[in-house]
Amino acid sequence: MKVSEAVGRALCAAGVDQVFGVVGSGNFHVTNAMIAAGARFVAARHEGGAATMADAYARTSGEVAVVSVHQGPGLTNAMTGIAEAAKSRTPLIVLAAEVTEPRSNFYVDQEALARAVGAAAVRVTSAEEAVEQTCAAVRLAVRERRTVLLNLPLPVQASEVAAGALAQAVPPTPRVAVEPDAAEVAALAELLGRSRRPVFVAGRGAREPGGREALAALAERYGALLATSAVSRGLFHGDPWSLDVSGGFASPLAVELIQGADLIVGWGCALNMWTMRHGHLIGADATVVQVDDDPSALGAHRPVHLGVTGDVRLTARRLSEPGCEPREGYRTPETAEALAARLRWHDVPYEDTGTRERIDPRTLGIALDEILPAERVVGVDSGNFMGYPTMYLSVPDEKGFCFTQAFQSIGLGLATTIGAALARPDRLPVAALGDGGALMSAVELDTVRRLGLPMVVVVYDDEAYGAEVHHFGPDGHPLDTVRFPPTDIAAVGRGYGFEAVTVRTRADLKAVADWVAGPRSAPLLIDAKVVADHGSWWLEEAFRGH
Repeated sequence: MKVSEAVGRALCAAGVDQVFGVVGSGNFHVTNAMIAAGARFVAARHEGGAATMADAYARTSGEVAVVSVHQGPGLTNAMTGIAEAAKSRTPLIVLAAEVTEPRSNFYVDQEALARAVGAAAVRVTSAEEAVEQTCAAVRLAVRERRTVLLNLPLPVQASEVAAGALAQAVPPTPRVAVEPDAAEVAALAELLGRSRRPVFVAGRGAREPGGREALAALAERYGALLATSAVSRGLFHGDPWSLDVSGGFASPLAVELIQGADLIVGWGCALNMWTMRHGHLIGADATVVQVDDDPSALGAHRPVHLGVTGDVRLTARRLSEPGCEPREGYRTPETAEALAARLRWHDVPYEDTGTRERIDPRTLGIALDEILPAERVVGVDSGNFMGYPTMYLSVPDEKGFCFTQAFQSIGLGLATTIGAALARPDRLPVAALGDGGALMSAVELDTVRRLGLPMVVVVYDDEAYGAEVHHFGPDGHPLDTVRFPPTDIAAVGRGYGFEAVTVRTRADLKAVADWVAGPRSAPLLIDAKVVADHGSWWLEEAFRGH
């Protein structure tokens, strides 16, 4: 058995069963070896799409995925998706062929590329160590929640591996949950006991199994309201004390209640400028606590009064006191009445600015939320439009929302939704894109059609890079570089085998309802010509963060 086959089989023996990629000569044999060992392979049309699909699959499934790429340009094509995964601490293996001869036209310093975006790097150096080095890469991805580049040099791939070498390839042991310090738990318990208006904000670290249940029980004990960061949206769906998202997408009532908190506890949440709106959501007299199993994360984005190093689920359980009567806290009758009446963005009055030619994006979002099945998985691209699907399209749980925004790159939303859809085949996948991101990633429409995914792709088409239009336009700057002539994006979708509809008014959405009714034999693209004069406060926050 050659190294290329041994590496592919070792990855599968280590627990990987999903691989995305674009196959070239350098990764041909190793990818086929994974397929032969039982892995499902999804061929993307671009390496950038493959990397993002793998990232979204890993986030949604909770399992390690692989993206397989050719040496040199195959890896560089994938780098934006890899950067997003690395910044999001997604456990992911980037399997890349590698040339070691500096005079080769394919040569780049692949290890340096990985380090540049925060990924780790492992290299297969010999036939004798190939299986162990492969398994070490998977262990690193799982135990440290890292995106790992596994370099597979071409000269090594053809080497012969000794018989029986694969016997040492086994799945890594799970990460060990970090037990919180008893003194830190006691300090947090004291703060909770004194608080009259506590708010819990759950982030990525609360998405682990048992996180929701442990936090919901603790919140009930102390009368806390529940919110999430954007990446964990849906975690508390259905809980009557949920505020949904904290940060730029928070509803006016959620903002009001979070600002009124006397104690804010971030659970596996960075409490960064997005989630706390540059600190504007933190009241002047509020106490801020952060719980995270990574001590370097505590206070990294803002000062905290108390940092607790520990696993979210374990820490919440240590704080629960069996037999104690729940406290009212922030869960007053007045708060319950307000949450029932005006928490959702749907309940916030607005002046519909739509015309016969362009639909108001709020009207579009409300209508789609009513038309599309509730069991859905939503992927959102970046851009001026991104708040509308995030605010108006509900999701059933944290597995129903995939938000690849750590790098703030446009063009990832379609591939994000493909990866999430494959992880949750029981749900309707909904990709929400701007026209810029849709046209940037249109090649992956072919992947949607080829896989037979019953996807809805919604394009919020304002014929511009709207964020720049609204940021620079008020100051009188020329905008020709960020505005574009009309494009028939519905026709583009039809060219890829989609059913497609152009939406200018709410009445045009009847075609969407008809598609939902069945048989859904082809995916659906909605080219929504949205009102172009809607700026977004969420991206003004982003510009402040640049």
